[in-house]
Amino acid sequence: MSGAGGREVLPLAAFLAYYAVQRTAELALSARHARALLARGGHEHGAAHFPWLVLLHAAFPVALAAEVLALGARPGPLAPLGLAAWLAAQLLRLASMRALGGRWTARVIVVPGEPPVRTGIYARLRHPSYVAVAIELLAGPLMLGAWRTAVVFSLANVPALRARIRCEERALAGA
Repeated sequence: MSGAGGREVLPLAAFLAYYAVQRTAELALSARHARALLARGGHEHGAAHFPWLVLLHAAFPVALAAEVLALGARPGPLAPLGLAAWLAAQLLRLASMRALGGRWTARVIVVPGEPPVRTGIYARLRHPSYVAVAIELLAGPLMLGAWRTAVVFSLANVPALRARIRCEERALAGA
């Protein structure tokens, strides 16, 4: 294993840089949309579980970096498959955000009287954004050879998404 400056670490650095920029931009967009939704009379649901989702997504890049840097994880022969799946997840995330438009947030905010979105990707898939997250938590680490991170965060994501989807379904049913 070469030092942290070795070329083996370049894929990790690229992934982490993209992840940081993407999540920061998404949180800014989410905050802007949330303010607009709340101003239109929207109500937030599931605020109690939101910090757990933030913790999961904040710990993910730390664990990934630790597995690559400390445990020496390196891309293997299945890395191209992981990359393809991760790229597909990004497209799915963008399709979800596009379909929801100004209603997309990282939080569950529902404006009473507004029906659920059933157009775009939502015409074919009930929770595309959550499917995208599940894919990327598995595929991102696998493309870097970090199978431990893939397993741990995929398993940790199951109860988080279960709670989130239940919350969202109840909120939409009540709207």
